[in-house]
Amino acid sequence: VQLQASGGGLVQPGGSLRLSCAAYGSIASVNNMGWYRQAPGKQRELVASITSGGSTNYADSVKGRFTIPRDNAKNTVYLQMRRLEPEDTAVYYCNADCAVPTRGVIYVYNYWGQGTLVTVSS
Repeated sequence: VQLQASGGGLVQPGGSLRLSCAAYGSIASVNNMGWYRQAPGKQRELVASITSGGSTNYADSVKGRFTIPRDNAKNTVYLQMRRLEPEDTAVYYCNADCAVPTRGVIYVYNYWGQGTLVTVSS
């Protein structure tokens, strides 16, 4: 199972960017999915998460600016970022709990995608 993230880049303050993260492999289902970020010199923090049923949770710093839709048919989660600020500059990581069939038994494992850099600067 792999999580493949994409969509990072350089954007001006006030701009928008959309990140994508798809889960690939022998997956029975994908449960919670989320995005974390880590800025230079800071700890990794939760940005947003979404359950398989669509319930969402956001960090206070991004409420009203970011949304986290998902496409269950594609095992994909997105992070739609609007009104970006320089403080949003960080490496963004996707995370997912995937139910994986193993010798007839379903186990749930937690996976991380590779980071994608978002730089907000003029």
